[in-house]
Amino acid sequence: MLEVINDFLSGKVLIVLIVGLGGYFTIRSRFVQFRHFFHMFAVFRDSLRSSAGQLSSFQALMLSLAGRVGAGNIAGVGIAVTLGGPGAVFWMWVTALVGMASSFFECSLGQLYKRCDAEGQYRGGPSYYIQHGLGKRWLGMIMAVLLLVTFGFAFNGLQSHAVTHSLNDAFKISPSYAGVGLAILLGLVFVGGIKRIAKVADLLVPIKTLVYIAVTLYVIGVQFEHVPHMLMTIVKSAFGMDEVFGGLIGSAIVMGVKRGVFANEAGLGSAPNVAAVAQVEHPVAQGVVQAFSVFLDTFVICTCTALLILLSGFYTPGFEGDGIALTQNSLAAVVGDWGKLFISVALALFVFTSILYNYYLGENSLRFLLGENRKAIFGYRVLVLALILWGAVEDLGTVFAFADITMTMLAFVNLIALAMLFKIALRVLKDYDAQRKAGIKTPVFDSSQFPDLDLDLKAWPKPDAAQPAAHTAAVSGKPVADAR
Repeated sequence: MLEVINDFLSGKVLIVLIVGLGGYFTIRSRFVQFRHFFHMFAVFRDSLRSSAGQLSSFQALMLSLAGRVGAGNIAGVGIAVTLGGPGAVFWMWVTALVGMASSFFECSLGQLYKRCDAEGQYRGGPSYYIQHGLGKRWLGMIMAVLLLVTFGFAFNGLQSHAVTHSLNDAFKISPSYAGVGLAILLGLVFVGGIKRIAKVADLLVPIKTLVYIAVTLYVIGVQFEHVPHMLMTIVKSAFGMDEVFGGLIGSAIVMGVKRGVFANEAGLGSAPNVAAVAQVEHPVAQGVVQAFSVFLDTFVICTCTALLILLSGFYTPGFEGDGIALTQNSLAAVVGDWGKLFISVALALFVFTSILYNYYLGENSLRFLLGENRKAIFGYRVLVLALILWGAVEDLGTVFAFADITMTMLAFVNLIALAMLFKIALRVLKDYDAQRKAGIKTPVFDSSQFPDLDLDLKAWPKPDAAQPAAHTAAVSGKPVADAR
């Protein structure tokens, strides 16, 4: 019964939601992810600046990449290719392309409606913009519960299962011992809160990402003459025009969208939780950074994994095995047995940072539901670590199906909320674009220009007397002197 529900929700509803609403956001915003594509690199460069007392935009990006770049980039791509053929990769690209717009707006709204807590740290996310943007706390609470269950619990158990069994295959380490070691390391990071999680992500995310890309690019480079043909095979297979994979068009679409969403998380409402903690001058700046995160996740890392598999010569239609084994053996077919060990180590790093990210999403949701309840947060940490130990030794197939269902429900609630708040998001984007058009290199958000919105003035204090004049001039197109 659970599989039937899962197939309907993630195989039909999820596709319509992610692609349909993502396409709507793209068109209504005049293709914001294309218009701001090169600007993304400039904002990324500026994000490297530190922010005293708060997390920087770069740290928020590393946190979101910690979650986006996980098992889905290795195992998920392998599963998509196994069940959907090369064409699934094309639909992962489509999902990411429209997902960049969804992520842009959800993360901009996460910034816009963020709150400053008692400790002076920012908190935000879908629950916050649903409550303060739509005035529906009850719906925000449902969103928080879904995030808590999906990421805080279910996905952490699944990630633990994936990495401990991969380490067992490569190094013959008992899943029980691997689970205990993983739980101890994670517990040491959990107790340090969001700042320690961000520091660990700062260290591990660039290392794991760059090394993984370098190794896969080596494999692709060795067989570069075959890349154009393989890219053509991916596109033809996506539309059933390849004679070998023509019968997989339905599976290609379903698996491409499902695994694409699982990999980049655009539209799920997860990334806005970490996007909101950054100190930025304008909410849209974090939206731009997080759209860039989706691009890196799918168009760079997932594509590297897909080409690694398809160019290796190991993959054949009808391959029977899990996604991890496919990726491991594909790399080993080109570089030797050390390829299996490398994938296991890479997966361990990917999963470790993903669990940190998932844990924070759950904690943020718990704080939204119960406030600063230290006993509840301590109990949550203990339960997460227990689930990691359990996931290390148990088959979580049923949990995976359940997580797919709750993930689809997350997307449904979040994307509907985004659609309802879209006019507000466009107003904020228009303000940002107007300032850039007026030559302002770093647009500044003036909360006094949006008096109708329920904003936290501690998070978005009204600027000094000079800045409103510059803001008005930017929007009107008049010189600053005239605007005053």
